[in-house]
Amino acid sequence: MSGCDLKPNQPPSILVISPVRDEARFIEAAIDSLSAQTIRPTAWVIVNDGSSDDTAAIARSRAAETDFIHVVDKPDRGHRQVGSGVIEAFNYGLAAAPVSDWDFIVKLDADITYGPRYIERMLAEFAADEKLAAVSGRVYRPESGGDVEERKSPDMVCGPFKFYRRAAFEAIGGFEQTLQWDGIDIHRARMTGWRTRNISDPDARIHHHRLMGSSQVSIVHGRLRWGRGIHFMGYHPAYAVASGVYRMRDWPYVVGGLLIIAGYFSAAARGAERYPDPAFRADLRRWQRRQLAGLPRALLRAGLRRGSKRRGP
Repeated sequence: MSGCDLKPNQPPSILVISPVRDEARFIEAAIDSLSAQTIRPTAWVIVNDGSSDDTAAIARSRAAETDFIHVVDKPDRGHRQVGSGVIEAFNYGLAAAPVSDWDFIVKLDADITYGPRYIERMLAEFAADEKLAAVSGRVYRPESGGDVEERKSPDMVCGPFKFYRRAAFEAIGGFEQTLQWDGIDIHRARMTGWRTRNISDPDARIHHHRLMGSSQVSIVHGRLRWGRGIHFMGYHPAYAVASGVYRMRDWPYVVGGLLIIAGYFSAAARGAERYPDPAFRADLRRWQRRQLAGLPRALLRAGLRRGSKRRGP
């Protein structure tokens, strides 16, 4: 891949790639969301990663109605493989893409929906910050009582809609075909001088139709896998505990956070495999220690803001 500058007075070229496997329940709505955008992508490659349901048939039927959807079939590995399997399929789609001179690249899941100005809002963020590597809106889970936010720290970009500037995507070496790829990419961006963030905006609200981190097996399996994943990535033990405590406010309340912590320390006790880049892991831990050191001050500021709001003017 080579660098690509934005062309004055021309719309940016946006390449979207969606690895999909057995997403027949969701893919129709996903296609509706992207097709309704005020700024459409140049090309959308839907990678059928061994689906056994009607996913591929639905995608091909809709592709026949558009000029930007392309469906490719990847050889079936025989099972769903979260993490590295997703990026294996993503890279397959990247190699098969009908455009090579794209300015932005998106890894898009098929189980989310969003409003028609979503891409427009993301491009506005990129235009306002030349060092912005990647951006997303915030993720919400639709429930009977209304939308429930799937909380993330301000610098995290949601995995189901990874929207990257080309120069930054190339600077981090693309997505790594490994466990915890969607945390590794964010810290690689930090290490190479880029910024990442999510934004709170009604036009950038993402509806996720699966519970984040639930896995295809169960929520318990998913939270334990989450803990094993952050151990693999190289989290500092104290930061792993803080992350688990933070997630205790999410469903399943308290238990989910405890499972993340248990997954981390069980992996550590077994001497489980770590991400094979010691410099990355050392830099990640330095960053995490700085975050932990600033936590008391941040909590104090947050408490003062809440108290001021309760007292009113």
